Amino acid sequence: MCLPKIQMTKTLKYILVMTVLLIALFLCNVFCGSVDIPCEETFNILCGGEASKESWKYIILESRMPQAVTALLCGPALAVSGLMLQTYFNNQLADPSILGITSGSSFGVAVVMLVLGGSMGVGNLAFSGFLAVLIGAVVGALLVMAILLFFSTFVKNSLTLLIIGIMIGYLTSSAISLLNFFATAEGVHSYVIWGLGTFGGVSSSQLPFFSSTILIGLVASILLIKPLNALLLGERYATNLGINIRLVRNLILLTVGLLTACVTTFCGPIAFIGLAVPHISRLLLGSSNHTSLLPFTMLTGSVIALFCNLACIFPNNGSILPLNAITPLLGAPVIIYVLINQRKIQYFN
Repeated sequence: MCLPKIQMTKTLKYILVMTVLLIALFLCNVFCGSVDIPCEETFNILCGGEASKESWKYIILESRMPQAVTALLCGPALAVSGLMLQTYFNNQLADPSILGITSGSSFGVAVVMLVLGGSMGVGNLAFSGFLAVLIGAVVGALLVMAILLFFSTFVKNSLTLLIIGIMIGYLTSSAISLLNFFATAEGVHSYVIWGLGTFGGVSSSQLPFFSSTILIGLVASILLIKPLNALLLGERYATNLGINIRLVRNLILLTVGLLTACVTTFCGPIAFIGLAVPHISRLLLGSSNHTSLLPFTMLTGSVIALFCNLACIFPNNGSILPLNAITPLLGAPVIIYVLINQRKIQYFN
């Protein structure tokens, strides 16, 4: 009787700490930036008051606030995606990019930027700029998802499906390399900038659509907690409990595809958050029970994403570091630690 109480106390303690960190980092993301704005001015703008400079109001409401909210949502989206894939495939190195969905989005963007010159037309409709990139990323992700769902209809082994996803990733990466080789210097530059990743790709007008899509995916992941817990002991055990493995697999793929495609479309391919955050959460809680692990992973993902976004503006000289230059600094040491100590860490039990 004491052990569950101790575990619950430990879980609540970490949830409280992460919640405090979340609030603090969110405020830091709003109050701090490459442009020095006095704290009282920022507070006044957030309360609906007038700013001394109109540009400050624009920076706070149209740049920092959407960027902070985007990081707040992208973190749990990628982290939960990685957690579900690691649980289903029983593989510590599974993450949203391993099934090729991220590569699919990247390929769609590469086609738009490197082949179509940043614009595309469908019938009498013409799209250019961000909208064209958005369509390309969504189409690329949906294409890979359709291929995966097609194979999942007759591939019963999860390891085989995992390998197929890896091969799809290799194929799309190869196609992207060929497109880069034959593209113009301007096109390659634009694509490289997009590939560096940023949480600043969502404007205030796009934020409602982005937020609602991510929230739908997160709610879907919460509804999968019971079958995920059953899968911890293997597919045979889950089947004996009445879990429809094929249905659960397709739901996991669809949920991960929705979350990953949305994040990659707006923010670019973001590395390591989906891979490292589930491990951080398991190490802190010391449990693989998704009833507590999955919500805590969402919370930890938000904290890590907000911290990485804040670290991008750390130089404070007017420049902003690429997001994918920061995330490996946090993620890679975690993965190395997990690999070295994997015999001591009991994850899937």
